[in-house]
Amino acid sequence: MKPQIAELLSAALDQLKHAAVLPADVQPRIQVDNTRDKTHGDLATNLAMMLAKPAGKNPRELAQLLVDALPRSSLVQKVEIAGPGFINFYLSEESTSSLVRAVLEAKDQYGRSNEGAGRKVQVEFVSANPTGPLHIGHGRGAAVGDCMCRLLEATGWDVTREFYYNDAGQQINNLALSVQARCKGLTPDDASWPEDGYRGDYIKDLAESFMRGDTVSSEDQSFTGTQDADDLEGIRHFAVAYLRNEQDLDLKAFGVDFDVYFLESSLYTDGKVEAAVEKLTANGHTYEDGGALWLRTTDFGDDKDRVMRKTDGGYTYFVPDVAYHLDKWQRGFVRVINEQGADHHSTITRVRAGLQGLDVGIPQGWPDYVLHQMVTVMRGGEEVKISKRAGSYVTLRDLIDEVGRDATRYFLAARKADGQLTFDIDLARSQSSDNPVYYIQYAHARVCSIFRKLAEAGQTWELETGLDALSALTLDSEKELMVKLGRYPEVVRNAANNNEPHLVSNFLRELAGDFHTWYNAEKTLVDETDLRNGRLTLAEAIRQVLANGLDLLGVSAPQEM
Repeated sequence: MKPQIAELLSAALDQLKHAAVLPADVQPRIQVDNTRDKTHGDLATNLAMMLAKPAGKNPRELAQLLVDALPRSSLVQKVEIAGPGFINFYLSEESTSSLVRAVLEAKDQYGRSNEGAGRKVQVEFVSANPTGPLHIGHGRGAAVGDCMCRLLEATGWDVTREFYYNDAGQQINNLALSVQARCKGLTPDDASWPEDGYRGDYIKDLAESFMRGDTVSSEDQSFTGTQDADDLEGIRHFAVAYLRNEQDLDLKAFGVDFDVYFLESSLYTDGKVEAAVEKLTANGHTYEDGGALWLRTTDFGDDKDRVMRKTDGGYTYFVPDVAYHLDKWQRGFVRVINEQGADHHSTITRVRAGLQGLDVGIPQGWPDYVLHQMVTVMRGGEEVKISKRAGSYVTLRDLIDEVGRDATRYFLAARKADGQLTFDIDLARSQSSDNPVYYIQYAHARVCSIFRKLAEAGQTWELETGLDALSALTLDSEKELMVKLGRYPEVVRNAANNNEPHLVSNFLRELAGDFHTWYNAEKTLVDETDLRNGRLTLAEAIRQVLANGLDLLGVSAPQEM
């Protein structure tokens, strides 16, 4: 409804310009917002206060002129001026009924748009090192990242989901040495265990698989164990493929798939790291000092220059990131979003600096970053820190097994990513109104149960009859529910544009709460035909929006609970 009100205000502006009340060249951005207090109407604008100065008028005086110039519309019941010059709009019965019609005609497409217009966006998320099971932090990244992809697709973007595997570097060497030690019969308690070795039970399982000569496959590679404990290179390849397969299985259990799996090692084998370094050097953005190669990141807003190539000839960790993002740019992605842990914060400035230094037309501030904070897992009021399988942390699989996929996904995506999250296992398992995902799913199931009871009573409901009966709904709670349904498309757009899936979860919880309150207060299957049909219609529209929103979160919408 906001776009329609904005159109009315635009027409009023044109009239005031024509009457020379406003300067002809004034082009304000018309902002229409939801009111916080329903006694002040459904929608409001501060347009009069924005334009008071260029118009040379008192804001309330200008507000009155705008109201007088508004075209007549069946969508608006009345308009009032409040405070210093706010214009409040009270929506008509016809307008609120039209919101319900829009939901039920669009069905699962309601809330979707073509705002992205097929433009290419790449979302990189999870990107866990293939050195162990996915931990709960990876799970948060998976939930937030996948929800962002769903939101972008819902707003018309051409989305590529990408997983970047850090399969090169010291952590992989440590993994290989740990597996080799297990292959030779050592345990983490032995004095000769690798100093930085991995200690979880999965290392033992991995070693046993290698020594059996098993074949393991991931998305793009397959290796067979050579059964030779001295074959460190064979162990390394086998271990990476084994753990990548394990991670893939965990992600599939979580309802997360990827379009592209990108290997860090390919940046070196394909010469892309060297090419990026040569380009930066040719552009005059590097210098040598103390036997190391430095990048002048201070030229691009960093607080100090950064080492690119160390004295031993190895590159620092942000250099392959620059090469990787150049590759993303060359693949034609106009928008790139990296969903990563908060520990990546320090790399943002230097990666962006490196990309600017390449001088290939990459916009400043590209790519976007969404950084999630840590997750604390609680059970029985105590923090849970250790998984036997992982050895030192709670795995994503642990949570899925404990509370199910739906609750895990919802809890991990329901808070803004940049805030710390407490995952309460007891709450996630509870069947009460305190559990937000249960509360929302129960609202959906409740509506389904209404229609089952309707059928059991030998009665029917039809869409057009139901829409015609909406005029029988006269309660404030019913109008407020209709207006809330009309806000859903805006919530989806804002969530997609701002990379904030939690906006959808917040909306769904509010909608479910309003529905439960209405359902508990008002009987749906009443004897009076029009009232019954009207309430059934409203209930079905609520069910549809709940289902649409849950789908964007990757959470099921059960018909029974």
